[in-house]
Amino acid sequence: MKIQVKNLGVLQQAEFTLGDMTILCGGNNTGKTYATYALFGFLSQWQSFLPVEIPQQTVDSLLSDGVVRIDVREYAKDAESILMRGCRAYEKRLPEIFAASENRFRDSQFSITIQPDDIRTDEGYDRRFNVMEHGKGMFLIKKEESSYDLVITLLVDEDIKIPDGMIVGAISFVLEDIVFSPLFPRPFIVSAERTGTALFYKNMNFARRRMRSGMFAYSGILALSAASLEPALSEFDKPYAAPIEADLDLAWQLEFKARKNSFVANDHPDILADFADIIGGEYAVTDRGDAHFIPKDKGARLTIGESSSSVRSLFNIGFYLRHIARHGDLLMVDEPELSLHPENQRRVARLFARLVNIGIKVFITTHSDYIIKELNTLIMLKRDRPHLKAIAEREGYKPEELIDPARIRVYIAEEKLLELEGGEGKVRGQTLTQADIDPELGIEARSFDTTIDTMNRIQKDIIWGEE
Repeated sequence: MKIQVKNLGVLQQAEFTLGDMTILCGGNNTGKTYATYALFGFLSQWQSFLPVEIPQQTVDSLLSDGVVRIDVREYAKDAESILMRGCRAYEKRLPEIFAASENRFRDSQFSITIQPDDIRTDEGYDRRFNVMEHGKGMFLIKKEESSYDLVITLLVDEDIKIPDGMIVGAISFVLEDIVFSPLFPRPFIVSAERTGTALFYKNMNFARRRMRSGMFAYSGILALSAASLEPALSEFDKPYAAPIEADLDLAWQLEFKARKNSFVANDHPDILADFADIIGGEYAVTDRGDAHFIPKDKGARLTIGESSSSVRSLFNIGFYLRHIARHGDLLMVDEPELSLHPENQRRVARLFARLVNIGIKVFITTHSDYIIKELNTLIMLKRDRPHLKAIAEREGYKPEELIDPARIRVYIAEEKLLELEGGEGKVRGQTLTQADIDPELGIEARSFDTTIDTMNRIQKDIIWGEE
């Protein structure tokens, strides 16, 4: 899956391909966050703007015959054009994703390119839609594995009228799910503002966001209209960018999400044990949604506010691993090194490699030379050489931490000459440049190497300059 952006914040023109592990690195204010937020916004909301159209004839046939069949291939062959139109619709929502002025994104472009071979529609599907008011089944939508026929069966009695729009919406949702869900991983983002949301989540005002979605449902009782409520609500409208909203939503839902265990907790408890070793304890969430940190061998129970900044920085990641993670997810972490000692930055890099190896995609932005160099070690130790196996064993590296360089994509946010459309020459602009990854030498990290070389040169001059 290739993502292309133009005129997105400071990024004049850039493209990047999502790998099993994707890394954006570079200086401050070079566009990494713009690319990250735009990708998260699309992946978290794609089903709300992809235009899958259902002919009225399909609806009429279902209502008259009680069953209708749809050939999924008819929609799969149009996947690229559907996606293109969806991206145009998404561009109009960029101000909402970034909680910014419309003018800032007036000329922004966002595109996702897929290959026809990426589209697979042979998986089975079975979903029942119920009529909320009657507690009865409305219709059943089913597709057998390796079949292309999507069968919609009407379940309600003739006296229950189902609006056409409800039927169209359900069928569209299912077709989008079948065609596009295998292409787009479910994202979970950990923003760079996470230490603040972890500290103050109990004081966050969620009422305004809940009020907009819930109060209008009771407008008949309150004798208020949407128009009359809007001016009052706008006084409390303090929008945040979508990734920060995701942090806030997680804080709001802690007690509910904590009731489930992820596949990591069930199938890979050793990963949680290693994570507990990184933070020096464990997180716990009460039935009231209060988050605590329990330091190892200290007999204490601290609130998140009483805990260290490193504990707050890793809280969302730890909660995700224990309660939310699913196969095929995309874990997105903005600056994973935040508040971490260099040794723990190395250990987090090893954690990310393990997650990739169990089926979770990882996307990070980083300024950390320690994370990049540790990943280099994992890449170089992956080669099948006797002396490398000896080094890995001596230094405590586990086989499940080593990673194939073919699974990693690294991009450097930087300024360079860009080719203009239509062959009209070149212009200097901000972009993302793919870094080379050598199995023997690791990742080309010139974003950091220049600074490190400069510091080393200065210190050499200080030490040896007089001689």
